[in-house]
Amino acid sequence: MTSEWWRTAAIYQIYPRSFADANGDGMGDLAGIRTRLPALAELGVDAIWLSPFYTSPQKDAGYDVADYCDVDPRFGTLADFDDMLAEAHRLGLKVIVDMVPNHSSDQHAWFQEALAAPPGSRERARYIFRDGNGVDGELPPNNWESVFGGSMWTRTTNADGTPGQWYLHIFDSSQPDFDWTDEEVRGEFRRILRFWLDRGVDGFRVDVAHGLIKAEGLPDYTPPADAGSMGGNAHGLEAGVPLEPEIHDEGDGAPYWGQEGVHEVYRDWRKVLEEYDGERILAAEAWVDPLSRVAKWVRPDEMHQAFNFAYLETPWEAAALRKVIDHSIDTFAAVGAPSTWVLSNHDVIRHASRLALTADSLQGHGIGPKSPGLPDPAVGLRRARAATALMLALPGSAYIYQGEELGLPEAIDLPDEARQDPTWFRTDGERYGRDGCRVPIPWEADAPSYGFGPSEDPWLPQPAQWADYARDRQRGVEGSTLELYRAALTERRARSLASGSIEWLDSGSDDVLMFRNGGITVVANTGSEPVALPSGEILLTSGPLDGDRLPADTTVWLVS
Repeated sequence: MTSEWWRTAAIYQIYPRSFADANGDGMGDLAGIRTRLPALAELGVDAIWLSPFYTSPQKDAGYDVADYCDVDPRFGTLADFDDMLAEAHRLGLKVIVDMVPNHSSDQHAWFQEALAAPPGSRERARYIFRDGNGVDGELPPNNWESVFGGSMWTRTTNADGTPGQWYLHIFDSSQPDFDWTDEEVRGEFRRILRFWLDRGVDGFRVDVAHGLIKAEGLPDYTPPADAGSMGGNAHGLEAGVPLEPEIHDEGDGAPYWGQEGVHEVYRDWRKVLEEYDGERILAAEAWVDPLSRVAKWVRPDEMHQAFNFAYLETPWEAAALRKVIDHSIDTFAAVGAPSTWVLSNHDVIRHASRLALTADSLQGHGIGPKSPGLPDPAVGLRRARAATALMLALPGSAYIYQGEELGLPEAIDLPDEARQDPTWFRTDGERYGRDGCRVPIPWEADAPSYGFGPSEDPWLPQPAQWADYARDRQRGVEGSTLELYRAALTERRARSLASGSIEWLDSGSDDVLMFRNGGITVVANTGSEPVALPSGEILLTSGPLDGDRLPADTTVWLVS
């Protein structure tokens, strides 16, 4: 009998460099994570997901992996990982780690061997090397444009200094794509999966899970003019270039996204996971449209979860929210998978700011002091709390990004000289990028770096107002954002909301969502005016009530 914990889990995303710093170098690390895990168990989450901590030149925040089976010294050692994993399991927390199979770093031993080997060699077969077009091979093999801008091909130089073959990279030239038609590549990733499974991890979040396979013959392709208009995936943002060219699947057209062959890979991986005791899972980062295509990744013999980016991108509007909730539940249920819900992560403006923006801000562009339509912090926090209370009442699995349980807003006023996101540099300061959602989080108001670590100087500076959001200022304080999250997660588990189902109720207002799940009635007011509350005992509220009226930007849970 299986528990299928992943169907209902609340999973907490840790961005290692910004969570907790044990050694005082200003960068978060695995030892720091281990010391703070009791706080996450107390919060009430079921699992943690760690963004990459592998050996890496860090040209793409660790998504350029040089060694998949070791820890980058910035974050510690394999022994530190084992200690962290043991502590998580002691506390009853599952541990999911990032896996990056589409590409490696150009510093990976395999790619260095490929560069030193001749065309047609076994070493080059692991990647996608091709001869160029033109009289002397001076043109790229096709017209594909990198997500980061420019050609998706980079030409090599032979040992004698003459121009050589070209290699493919969907993202940066420092991230060459593997050739997933090569059995050695497939075998190597089976080995990598087993390496971490043998250490005891509970699953993998799979980066760019819709990439890997390219259309046979690598045909030319020109994306539609509006490609990328909905935002981008994690890597479409890493290099800080415009979100054109395309990030999403673009239907059936793009010969490098969403090819049917990717599903064979994940069926194979599923078999590897099923060799192990316990329930080990695969979670897909698959930026494809519509949701019915995302569901292909979570058919019964493939992955267990897929991130619901359509939900994250939905504005704080009742009609839009109801539509995406219904569509998500129906679509994933059709293949026997749970819906997943998420509001923030390491690549988007924190929802305590994003939901109150009064001007458009394309995903990945970020916001800063000179951005138009900057949010009112009070409105942003009020909407964020209401949106979270709505999300945690929905059936399925929920993801929480570190710091959102403290109500952290985007760090807007970072000094120009402190910014580190490549977006800032590649656009000459035109776009601020994602540093604002990656600032190290505060633990103790009166400690150095607000308890992030013993150093006063973390890798990104923390705003002075971070003290007001520190965990020790909120723990046990009625009405604090931390206590709202703890209460919601406690009731979510106690009332089996994540394994329940929703029944929509007539709210009497176009601005108000109302549904029943697990014996509670959830009412969310996305409008600008208070509305009458239905009868019932108040179990949880995201903000103060106005007598028997539900204020704007507030969600309440009632027991009838």
